[in-house]
Amino acid sequence: MTYDLSPLFRTAIGFDRLARLVDTLPQDAAAYPPYNIEKLSDDTYRLQLAVAGFSADDIELTVKENALVVVGRVADEATKGEFLHRGIAGRAFTRRFALADHMVVENADIANGLLNISIKRVVPEALKPRRVAINTVSTNAKTIVGNSDQPQLNQAA
Repeated sequence: MTYDLSPLFRTAIGFDRLARLVDTLPQDAAAYPPYNIEKLSDDTYRLQLAVAGFSADDIELTVKENALVVVGRVADEATKGEFLHRGIAGRAFTRRFALADHMVVENADIANGLLNISIKRVVPEALKPRRVAINTVSTNAKTIVGNSDQPQLNQAA
């Protein structure tokens, strides 16, 4: 099933990157290795990949052009026996994750067969909303003082 999103971009300015991202989405995304994306706070996320059988030396993380690429390669080990059942996949993989603007990969650790990657949104000070003070301007107001027969002009300071 394909969707035509071009009507959404007819009146949008500056969203060409989003259009390219939609165009490059894989049609049949691989399901290996399984992963979770957890939102810890408004600006903090954790990406968790199930990488049983992989060590830290077997995994490479790369961040380039708003994309996080996780590559896993297992060194060939001489098997000491014959497998009757092999349910733990030990095959190489590549997973790509699109990162929004200002997302920074802070660190990664591997424990108990899970690769945990900490990602945080760090918005530069120049792009953060800031409050602008509104100054009041004092003007010399003119009022008319006196009785109705002879109006007098008075300057208010």
